[in-house]
Amino acid sequence: MKGNTIKKLLILVSILAVPGFLFFYLLPHFAKNRYKSLPIYGEKSVASSFHTVRGEKIPDTIYHQVPDFKLINQDQDTVSWSAFKNKIIVLNLFYTGSNNTSVVQYIKKLSDGYEEKPLVRFISLSVDPSDQTKNKAYAATFHAKADKWSFLAGDSSVTYPLIRKGLLLDVIEDDRKDKPSFIFGNKIILIDVQHRIRGMYESDSPEATSRLEDEIKVLIAEYLRNVKDGR
Repeated sequence: MKGNTIKKLLILVSILAVPGFLFFYLLPHFAKNRYKSLPIYGEKSVASSFHTVRGEKIPDTIYHQVPDFKLINQDQDTVSWSAFKNKIIVLNLFYTGSNNTSVVQYIKKLSDGYEEKPLVRFISLSVDPSDQTKNKAYAATFHAKADKWSFLAGDSSVTYPLIRKGLLLDVIEDDRKDKPSFIFGNKIILIDVQHRIRGMYESDSPEATSRLEDEIKVLIAEYLRNVKDGR
């Protein structure tokens, strides 16, 4: 009897020691050693292929993926998704002429925390085509190395379709003034290793950015679990 009481106390202590965000994702499947998966954003469709569950054929699902691209980073190298193979991506929009650097400052803080964790990479994507020649100096002010935090830019004919159709964000160039300005979505995007959007977070909301920080860890756990299971 005493042994059972001690065992229950140990289980309770273990549960209380689990961080709140992780417990939320583990709880629904605790007995099965699984976790609640993050959502996948964008349109989805039914594939012609199937997988089998307990002898029943289930149609596969095709999820929205951020398409490949060719953009210039702060080292003036042309990069595509191949430069981010098997990486979890945290992405934001910006442009060097903006007076508001709060989002970029936050991304710096976040990237510094993952400096020794190669699985997670950061992308700041410019909405200003002229930033192709300005990103090097701008990235240097944040001590950003391209192999961890990439500042990307390209012609608007490339970046705007990528932003609107791929990242599911808005961007508008306001050229009514002498100096063009840009209106764009302030969300931070979390992208998995299959280039699927797994989270969208208002960058000016402390609650949302706190959730982002939690869900990066959840996505890391999902990836490591899939690798372990050979998926």
